[in-house]
Amino acid sequence: MQDRFLRGLTRFTDVYTQTLPYWGRSRGNPAPLERPLNLVVGERKLVADDVVSIRLAGEDLPTWHPGAHLDLHLPSGLRRQYSLCGDPGDHSYRIAARLIGPGSAEVHSLRPGDRVTVRGPRNAFPFVARGKALFIAGGIGITPILPMVRTAARTGMDWRLVYKGRSLPFLDELPRGNVTINPDRGDLLKHAPEGGAVYVCGPTPMLDAVKNNFRDCPATGLHYERFGPPPVVDGKPFELQVGTTVLHVPADRSALAVLRDFRPSVPYSCQQGFCGTCRQRTVDGNDILVCVERTDGERLVLEER
Repeated sequence: MQDRFLRGLTRFTDVYTQTLPYWGRSRGNPAPLERPLNLVVGERKLVADDVVSIRLAGEDLPTWHPGAHLDLHLPSGLRRQYSLCGDPGDHSYRIAARLIGPGSAEVHSLRPGDRVTVRGPRNAFPFVARGKALFIAGGIGITPILPMVRTAARTGMDWRLVYKGRSLPFLDELPRGNVTINPDRGDLLKHAPEGGAVYVCGPTPMLDAVKNNFRDCPATGLHYERFGPPPVVDGKPFELQVGTTVLHVPADRSALAVLRDFRPSVPYSCQQGFCGTCRQRTVDGNDILVCVERTDGERLVLEER
């Protein structure tokens, strides 16, 4: 039997994160929760050896808040999510992509004048601009953190940034002071503020180090966004049937990972259960997010598409 609690939580999060970017709009200028935006690449800039930033322009762009991201629909049909890393006050959207796969390769191939379609913005990593904050970013994880740091500096918050990585995009755009570059992993939480919040985005080893040591630091709130799928914890093996083919999903892999081995064209994006891109319909009429949902040892039969 599917985990109904997780399915309900996922659907709530999907709706919640879609509505966040539109809070604060005037009642006389409402915006739809979700609509495709046809945008034009206005600027392309190399910001690190393997990282390119893309500025997207269009009319009547929905407002956004630090931590928000866009769902980018690429010409090949791939859909990928990229954090907004510009200024919420600009009349354009800026994203950045590190070259690590086919989706990011398409982003790197974009040139000024090219047209792309996006959906959003959505926000699954909201920032509260009050109190004290420690920001921790790993490499390309600086993208959602950068607008947060700027907001903290502009509003007079007590803040500090720890920035770690082989390449450090946007290093020249960081506010001056209160920035520590490439500390030892054991020192990531060294400057955690008493009673304050910690915001972290980066690779899994960094997130694990912060989460494992957070209870021993004086901060009271931990907020994080991971790049890539979370590890499968306490999973049980089960079977996934597509047509007449039965796929075996081991305890330590997601249904999406196994399904992609069988059908590489299956759509996916966030791999964390909130974008809905990988949603599949089962023969009994239920929807399942194959990136995070699984059955308890039973066979899951998907509708053929």
